[in-house]
Amino acid sequence: MTSPLLQSSLHSLPLLARGKVRDNYAVGADRILMVASDRLSAFDVVMGEPIPGKGELLTRMALFWFERLAHVVPNHLTGDAPESVVAPDEVEQVRGRAMLVKRLKPIPIEAVVRGYLAGSGWAEYRQSQSVCGVALPAGLSNAAKLPEPIFTPATKAEMGEHDENISFEQMAAQIGRPLAEAVRDVAIRLYKEAAAFALTKGIIIADTKFEFGLDEQGTLTVMDEVLTPDSSRYWPVEGWAEAVKTGANPPSYDKQFVRDWLEQAQVDGRPWNKKAPAPSLPPEVVQRTAAKYHEAFDRLAAA
Repeated sequence: MTSPLLQSSLHSLPLLARGKVRDNYAVGADRILMVASDRLSAFDVVMGEPIPGKGELLTRMALFWFERLAHVVPNHLTGDAPESVVAPDEVEQVRGRAMLVKRLKPIPIEAVVRGYLAGSGWAEYRQSQSVCGVALPAGLSNAAKLPEPIFTPATKAEMGEHDENISFEQMAAQIGRPLAEAVRDVAIRLYKEAAAFALTKGIIIADTKFEFGLDEQGTLTVMDEVLTPDSSRYWPVEGWAEAVKTGANPPSYDKQFVRDWLEQAQVDGRPWNKKAPAPSLPPEVVQRTAAKYHEAFDRLAAA
């Protein structure tokens, strides 16, 4: 495994943007090189410590799902090697952690699908017995399986800001009803197929978010990353039922471990206010988080 990469620095391509995890570079007018760093964000704040191997694992997992779900919707992969568009001295920065993708017109919505009640969905349910305007049965507990997966869109926030849950009607008003319906239907199908497969590997995908764009012909295309522990809640099947009984967060393969640690972290003797800068992650938290990402992929890709 290569050394941890907190931030890429390619001199051969113009930088388009640095996200919470990915650095995007322009490759001509029609392609983008997406480099997955080892950065980790929690509560929309980027941690100061890299998680070794995380970018490579995210890329391998995204490619795994893109291939497995290619029959559902087109994706943004070009099929070209990322190493082919950078200078020789930059190859090690992109090897195994980058994707060369088509440049699309992004749809400014996080397409969130929930199969289980968790996170902000659980908080909203306790207030209104609904999530993003979707009414749910009474008496559900934290981590409970929903009768059917639900589509709960969110607005895409700027760096350091929080995504805001919105209703489907708000989404339709923003991007148009036909496109909103297409995004909703494809997102739910992607989630259902992925969740059913993951369950055969002993993994529950509690929820996930997709990003979509339109190509030059106006074809709906899934983009960014898909179904990684950064964009999804991954729970091992073992331990889930007990968590539902107690109302606790189930054990997870995603960054819930870091979130839980940050919830009790102190800064100057006070709880962290969830604004940058983040508290320094102890080495054991970094190591355990890296191990969680490895375990999730190994389990998912096992023959």
